[in-house]
Amino acid sequence: MADRKADGSAGDADYGSIGRGYASFRQPEPAIAALIAQALGDARSVLNVGAGAGSYEPTDRDVAPVEPSASMRAQRPAHLATAIDAVAERLPFPDGHFDAAMTTFSVHQWTRLEDGLREMRRVARGPVIVLSCDPDLVQRFWLNDYAPDVLAAEARRYPALDRMATVLGGTTEIVPVPIPLMCRDGFNEAYYGRPERLLDPAARLACSAWSFVSEDTASDYVKHLRDDLVSGVWDRKHGYLRTAPEFDGSLRLIVACP
Repeated sequence: MADRKADGSAGDADYGSIGRGYASFRQPEPAIAALIAQALGDARSVLNVGAGAGSYEPTDRDVAPVEPSASMRAQRPAHLATAIDAVAERLPFPDGHFDAAMTTFSVHQWTRLEDGLREMRRVARGPVIVLSCDPDLVQRFWLNDYAPDVLAAEARRYPALDRMATVLGGTTEIVPVPIPLMCRDGFNEAYYGRPERLLDPAARLACSAWSFVSEDTASDYVKHLRDDLVSGVWDRKHGYLRTAPEFDGSLRLIVACP
C-alpha cells in the first residue's frame, strides 16, 4: 500500500499542509485542456487518477475521479463528481472498466510509479494519458538561476518520460505542450513571462516543489528574484518573455494506446 499522510495524501508531499489554497491557483488552462480532450478521443467513460481539485477533468464525459488527499477532495467544485478515496497503485475497479484513463501533474507523487501506471493500463480499454514534465528539461527554465534547489527537487521527482512509456506499452506518443503567456494553471513555468507572480507565497505554495526547501532558503530565493526585478537585471536577461505568446518548457503529454 502507498505511504499516506494524515489527510490521506500519497507520496512525498503533504497536501493537507500545502494544498489548502491549491484550487485558487491551479485552474485548468483551456489550451492544455484542449490537448487532453483531443487525446481522449471519443472515450465516454474516463478515470482521473490523482484528480485533486478537478483541474482538466472533462465535464462532457462520465468521469470517475480518484484522489487520496482529503484536503484536495474538499476543494472540488460542486459540479464535478465526488472523488473516490484511493491511490493509483490500488485502483478499486475491474479490468477494462473505462474507455480511457488520465492523470495530470500527479505521477511524481506516486510511491510506486510502475504499479500505478500498470493499474491505469489495467482498468482502461483505450488510451492512458499522462500530463507531466520532462525531468531533463526542468532546470533549463530561468527560475533555476534563482531557486536551484526547487527545480532540482522537481527534476528529481518527475519520472523519465520513456520510463513511463515503456510501462504503459502499446503505441505511445509524447506530445510537447506549449504554455500560453497568461496560463491559468499556476505551476512554476506558467509564470515564465510574469515573474512577479512567484513573489506571492500562496502562488509558490501551489507548486509542491517549493515545499522541499526550508522557509529561510525560499526567502533567500525570493529576495534574489525581487532584487533582480527591481534593478532590471531580470528584464535585461529575460524581458522578451513578457510578450512571448507561448513557452516551450518541460511540459509534455504522454498518450499511450493499447
